[in-house]
Amino acid sequence: MAEIVMLFVRLVEEGAGQQLVTCSKNGDTDVTLRILYCGICHSDLHCIKNEWTNTVYPVLPGHEIVGVITEVGSKVNKFKVGDKAGVGCMVNSCRSCPSCKQESENYCGGLILTYNSIDTDGTMTYGGYSDTIVVQEHFVVRFPESMPLDKGAPLLCAGITVYSPMKYFGLSEPGKHLGVVGLGGLGHVAVKFGKAFGMKVTVISTSPSKQKEATESLGADAFLVSRDSEQLKAAMGTMDGIINTVSAVHDIAPLIYLLKPHGKMIMVGAPDKPLQLHVFPLIMGGRILAGSCIGGMKDTQEMIDFAAKHNVAADIELVRIDYVNKAMERLAKGDVRYRFVIDIANTLIAA
Repeated sequence: MAEIVMLFVRLVEEGAGQQLVTCSKNGDTDVTLRILYCGICHSDLHCIKNEWTNTVYPVLPGHEIVGVITEVGSKVNKFKVGDKAGVGCMVNSCRSCPSCKQESENYCGGLILTYNSIDTDGTMTYGGYSDTIVVQEHFVVRFPESMPLDKGAPLLCAGITVYSPMKYFGLSEPGKHLGVVGLGGLGHVAVKFGKAFGMKVTVISTSPSKQKEATESLGADAFLVSRDSEQLKAAMGTMDGIINTVSAVHDIAPLIYLLKPHGKMIMVGAPDKPLQLHVFPLIMGGRILAGSCIGGMKDTQEMIDFAAKHNVAADIELVRIDYVNKAMERLAKGDVRYRFVIDIANTLIAA
């Protein structure tokens, strides 16, 4: 059960007013997490504004949740009270379909998301802009002691979203050339993982002003301005793979030409309108265009452990809970480097 404890929330959607949400009890296989930090994902903004046309109001976002376990059920084996842990984008699945059996719960047809989803008992799930959450232990991630909780929170969405396809599609091998399209919440983490894997990393962006931060702050090896046709021409056929993080409509054909024969471009951004593509760039190079959605629980734990070992964490701006509406306005304008994280423990007062 992904519910929250006794809390008044002012929804961002105009006219929604205040909503009291109550928490279910901790079950035999559940853990209760006192939330310390919660990242603000662009998906939260999409959902609040109903841009994907599936929002059920009142909605309480947040799926980059980190805190301390305060209660465990009688059948819980992996956690104890006091453990540092996190909850990402999903809180339940059928656990019996082929995807679940292959530890890809993220592709389960019965996947239940952390918020804006109907749980198995018919109740709505609510997310991490709150002080407590109760979740089945299978969907909880243990946080290593060396991982800072505030900077680690965004990895539960942004991190696994780029890590999983890099591993699955063979874009984690040292010496390979990785392109990262878009330098935002997802993109900057993809750069860090790419370098941790020992890859050559090129950032591709519409903003020339991001070159310095990409190469000097994040360690990218090269930078391309996607609107500069000469730069793109010079880089044609040089990349083994591309992680495309852009969530706005954009022309992907010039990006596909950057791939070597049999190269792969993986879409992890989610534009709200269809993209257009002629198939010839794919056919003539045997190139692959694929998509990826977060990752399973095994991959998520592996990602957090890898990130802790290699000092990979998100660059964040820590904000108070009463700053969330302003943060959403700034996020819509791309005015964040690179992830807002809400300081729940120090700024949220439960009703």
